[in-house]
Amino acid sequence: MTDDSISNHLLELRSRLLKVIALFAALTVIGIPFAADIYEVIALPLNQLLPVGSTMIATEVSSPFMAPLKLVLYLALLLTMPWLFYQTWTYVSPGLRKNEEKFAGPLMLSTIILFFSGVCFAFYVVCPIIFKFFIGMAPDSILVLTDINQYLNFIFKLVFAFGIAFEIPVATILLVNSGITTKAYLVKARPYLIILFLVIGMLLTPPDVFSQLFLALPMWLLFEIGILISRDK
Repeated sequence: MTDDSISNHLLELRSRLLKVIALFAALTVIGIPFAADIYEVIALPLNQLLPVGSTMIATEVSSPFMAPLKLVLYLALLLTMPWLFYQTWTYVSPGLRKNEEKFAGPLMLSTIILFFSGVCFAFYVVCPIIFKFFIGMAPDSILVLTDINQYLNFIFKLVFAFGIAFEIPVATILLVNSGITTKAYLVKARPYLIILFLVIGMLLTPPDVFSQLFLALPMWLLFEIGILISRDK
């Protein structure tokens, strides 16, 4: 590869990264005026379950401003992900063979769909169950008052963890179809992988058993789906 070729590749890479950053910045600017309203929507899973008289609170002076702003940045990053995947795909696709291109296209689409499936599963299914359990366990003498920053950190850590975890079928298919490993080897390694999923659930989710299991169990199921779909090279 010549110096000019390397330079062209780097220029193209920079151009595509700038496009991703531009979309992220645009979404952030668009979202800032609606930051408070967006926070109300994101806070629904908890607010709907809080007992009468309970509410969310701000324990820092800047929290009423910074928490919604942080939320807008998180959402802008989340919504930029498909554009990032697309730019990655268009950057690498010219160097792929025809059979690889036919395989990589659906794989890229599956990556986006699985990521947002994980996000939706965490927000609409896992979060309400966890919040209901925690609130239900509170003694009658305790008034549940959740800090808005702590809530935001909790929910987005969970959401991004599930988005990443739902990529397991794609990772499994890539490992097997590329010849890096075989289905038989992955099946043999299943007990160790289950332990790995539990450890990942412990590291990526808030420090409670329910969040960890809600992440580890879908990871195991998605791994099994990846095994079924993948084909040895």
